[in-house]
Amino acid sequence: MENKPIYLTEFDLERLKKLLWEAQSTDYRKSAYLEKLQAEIRRAQVVSPHEIPGDVITMNSTVCLKDTDTGEEETYTLVFPDDADLAQGKLSVLAPVGTAMLGYKVGDIFEWDVPAGKRHLQVEKIIYQPESSGNFEI
Repeated sequence: MENKPIYLTEFDLERLKKLLWEAQSTDYRKSAYLEKLQAEIRRAQVVSPHEIPGDVITMNSTVCLKDTDTGEEETYTLVFPDDADLAQGKLSVLAPVGTAMLGYKVGDIFEWDVPAGKRHLQVEKIIYQPESSGNFEI
């Protein structure tokens, strides 16, 4: 994660704030994942769901990511924790890569820490973004 601005819709921002608030009463309350998500939210440029560019990763977007070191491609749908199911490619926004990819757009490269160091992923394409499909409240 870096200092480059990311984009969030007003609707996603409200739901993410609620997630963070509710997490304060769970085992996650002192989690580094919550702190990273809070940091990402603080640096976000917040826009109306109608104004979000179609090439930006929003909640419930399905995206193709490419590892810039290996060339391997991965497809994920970014979801809230209750909907996460890695076997189905549904990645929680509280997972390190989920937090890292939120708000980036096609062509952007982001990184996150893994046990072996840092991993660098490029947003190859947005397969589905709710807002560009006319669904502003998923």
